[in-house]
Amino acid sequence: MTLVQMQPGSTDATAAGRTVADAMETAGPQVCNDMTVEVALSVMASARTGHLLVCDDSGLCIGLVTQSQLAAVRDGSAYSDRVQLRDILGDRGPFTSPVTTMVEAGHMMRHSEVDALPVVDEHGSALGVLALAR
Repeated sequence: MTLVQMQPGSTDATAAGRTVADAMETAGPQVCNDMTVEVALSVMASARTGHLLVCDDSGLCIGLVTQSQLAAVRDGSAYSDRVQLRDILGDRGPFTSPVTTMVEAGHMMRHSEVDALPVVDEHGSALGVLALAR
């Protein structure tokens, strides 16, 4: 598994000491959980991104949605234009901390079967995203 912004030619010893803060992307677009799927897809298209960080009414990060997740919901038989992001997020997480090692984050991503993890501070505010390289 190759994570975003890994240095070319880095050794395993170097990678083992790196933290999520060394490799994460900036947070990018953050949206509220009451946004509809259609609007979220429009925001993604405008921002030219494949994911959005979703925040609650307090501004705390509660998850991440991807373009493929939203497209699957929109194409589902139970879809209506009133479906909000909070309706599809499910359980909160997974998340990672900027001080988590890249090795630990890689294990978490494999175990959770996700391609991107929100990076949050100790208060739950979004700092960035750790995503698989494409």
